[in-house]
Amino acid sequence: MPYIRIKAYPKDEETKKTIVEGINKVFLNHWGCPPEAINISIEEVAPEDWDAQVKEKEIIPNMDKMMIVDGEKKY
Repeated sequence: MPYIRIKAYPKDEETKKTIVEGINKVFLNHWGCPPEAINISIEEVAPEDWDAQVKEKEIIPNMDKMMIVDGEKKY
């Protein structure tokens, strides 16, 4: 706990490491969990596959759990 699963367009390795380190720090500083409890993965999805693989299968069916959708805060 927690398990953070990121799906995003492809990026270079340095960018991915920078993002993961930032998310890791946020959870350490604000979630109150120990480092060994944090799990983070990145799955790259091609832009042309985004709607079919992510939006339709994961975002739309989980709208009640989404915190931000298309840049708009839902809280």
